Amino acid sequence: MSARSSVEISEREIRGVPLWVVREYLEQLGGQSKANGWLQGLGWKACLTPLDDYRIGSLCVGQVRLELRGEAGAIAALRDALEKRLLRAGG
Repeated sequence: MSARSSVEISEREIRGVPLWVVREYLEQLGGQSKANGWLQGLGWKACLTPLDDYRIGSLCVGQVRLELRGEAGAIAALRDALEKRLLRAGG
């Protein structure tokens, strides 16, 4: 990222998809794991944080916080590509 480009920060909670799967999706989209726990891609970086399970009555669903930082265009493209992978059909 250049010093002139504006940095966008985006956070989202993802429910029902394990952290390791979200990490794998980000790697498939060009992210490389860094020593500090972040993944870095072209114009973006991402951090995954496990959260306490989301509870609805007796139903318990795992969740992950995704933090994205980077150039606005790169973040938008990454979010669009990631959404397609996170889409789950009921059954």
